[in-house]
Amino acid sequence: MFAIAVHGGAGTLARDTSAEQERAYLEGLGAALDAGYAVLEAGASSLDAAIAAVVVLEDNPLFNAGLGAVLDRDGVATLDASVMDGSTLGAGAVTGLKHVRNPVELARLVMDESPHVMLVGEGAEDFARLKGVEMVSNEYFRTAVRQAQLQRYLKGAAEKENDLVAHGSTGTVGAVALDAHGNVAAATSTGGMTGKRWGRVGDSPIIGAGTYANNAGCAVSATGHGEYFIRAVVAHDINAQMQYAKLSLAQSVENTLARMKALGGNGGVIAIDARGGIVMDFNSEGMFRGARTSAGRRETAIYR
Repeated sequence: MFAIAVHGGAGTLARDTSAEQERAYLEGLGAALDAGYAVLEAGASSLDAAIAAVVVLEDNPLFNAGLGAVLDRDGVATLDASVMDGSTLGAGAVTGLKHVRNPVELARLVMDESPHVMLVGEGAEDFARLKGVEMVSNEYFRTAVRQAQLQRYLKGAAEKENDLVAHGSTGTVGAVALDAHGNVAAATSTGGMTGKRWGRVGDSPIIGAGTYANNAGCAVSATGHGEYFIRAVVAHDINAQMQYAKLSLAQSVENTLARMKALGGNGGVIAIDARGGIVMDFNSEGMFRGARTSAGRRETAIYR
């Protein structure tokens, strides 16, 4: 048994979104699913598969990670990512990147080829250059859609910061996977929040908040308003309920999202356990998501 799930952010599309645009989002999720599934089908690890899926989403300008990331108050794309291997509890994270084309791949290198778990900003990019990671101009990440969103935000026309606005502009991308050896893994990548400032960092690069994986419980990747996911330690809390309280994956996710919602936070998670159980749940209006398993399941969705 092997399986993978992906998300492309919590929230929903604008009301004037065409059927063609909606189809493009679903096709983007499907492409990521298929990329990760092909890795699993070839016998590679769950971490390899999760990263392969996230790279596809980072390279798709529709989603808020890599190319097409949202912009901070100064019009700059600053990127975060993290990965975790459930078989070893190995983890890697990066935050405040401005020139790394695929942050999730750098997070993997931090895990595999450094003595650290998290690297930040210029230091992280020095490490990237040392390892031969592909670097790009910050202009590469900026799209007309994201620039327009920033202008609306600066003019006060955007939603309040705690709301999930159209086109995933407070969203994130991520993947969780189970390989044929029974190992789970998670990967998450984001551009953060439109108009962020003061070096704000959300939950995506924080192990235990936006990303967590442990074979004894599950793998989780989160999306939504990161401040609340950090305060509720969402990803680790879901795993802990499974590992220590012996609750089901579905019940653990439901409990944790309810606690996070009580704090005032919106968003969702994708999660997978060592038996191939997949939960994709959210307390927002929708969540861009998909799943594919070796048992023949393949689906993508946006709304509940």
